[in-house]
Amino acid sequence: MPADNKKTGFHSAAGLIQYYDMEETRALKLDPYLVVVFGIGAAIVVEILNWKLT
Repeated sequence: MPADNKKTGFHSAAGLIQYYDMEETRALKLDPYLVVVFGIGAAIVVEILNWKLT
């Protein structure tokens, strides 16, 4: 029976991914609402450009 080792984290089935309890502090934090608004705005711009260029 393998010994319990709490410091290694969870391994995926392939052993490629480790999940850590510590959150990244240097990451860019965006409001989800802002991401949705930006996506809708980008889609509108693309559609307007597509309409004008055809």
